[in-house]
Amino acid sequence: MSLTQRERSVTALAGGVGGAKLAQGLADVVPPSSLSIVVNTADDFDLWGLRICPDLDTVMYTLAGLANPATGWGIAGDSSATLDAIARYGEAPWFQLGDQDFATHILRSEALRSGATLTEVTGKLSHNLGVASSILPMTDDIVSTMIRTPETVLAFQDYFVRRRQVDTVTGVTFAGIENASMSAVALAAIDSAGVIVFCPSNPLVSIGPILSLPGVRDRVRKAPGLRVGVSPIIGGKAIKGPADRMLESLGHESSAYGVAHLYADLLDVFVIDTRDEFDRARIEDLGMRVVVTDAVMGDRGDRARLAGEVLDAAGMAREAVS
Repeated sequence: MSLTQRERSVTALAGGVGGAKLAQGLADVVPPSSLSIVVNTADDFDLWGLRICPDLDTVMYTLAGLANPATGWGIAGDSSATLDAIARYGEAPWFQLGDQDFATHILRSEALRSGATLTEVTGKLSHNLGVASSILPMTDDIVSTMIRTPETVLAFQDYFVRRRQVDTVTGVTFAGIENASMSAVALAAIDSAGVIVFCPSNPLVSIGPILSLPGVRDRVRKAPGLRVGVSPIIGGKAIKGPADRMLESLGHESSAYGVAHLYADLLDVFVIDTRDEFDRARIEDLGMRVVVTDAVMGDRGDRARLAGEVLDAAGMAREAVS
């Protein structure tokens, strides 16, 4: 694909470690000012009076080159003195926060209490970490993912972190979604994008909340840009997290096809791993082109390679319809 095409504005929808990795790859192959990342905020919650935004922070730390390579989240080399001190007071820390991580949450929480929006705070924090691309919360309103199990309903972080995803998921809802709205700047990023990328994030609880904001799914469907998705399921399994088990327990296939089916009315192109090439025909029958490649992202070079292939696929799809 020519440089001119690659310089077209790109908007990524992202959440979690997989989304952050591809976002970093995109940041390495397109001009920073041409990239916007709309990030899930339905995982956000309050802890010890601080507003914690796990997906926003994972994307921000990754693009800033600070993320812990062993986990994909948190800050590399961070210490845990604050959590250790909290434990001395008899509190049992269940959500891992490093000492440098606390600085992010303290400054964010203070700014929010002073009347700043989450979009404004995120822009300032990411800018001060040297991130040149736009990291955009999906909304400035409060939306909370709730996980229904056979026994009870859990807040997302209780299910995901405190209980380590041991529960069978029988339903997913987004509390507050009906009264929330996507920010004007995030909507503008979707409307103006030459390419919209669905990152390899959990389609149910990372991309799902973004698309569930009132009017957003239709907005993405009608957007003029080419829409390319990358499967987070490879060989029937999630690279990281419970996406495969959640898909199965909610009645979907845990496969590249199962994810493509959830996006069937939205995508022009779907990128799958070589191990899932056998599903090419079924996915094409959903009305989207299929690109088969090595979709596993290891080091930063892998991320840039996959990002380039995603944008190349968009370029080829554009040429095919022009």
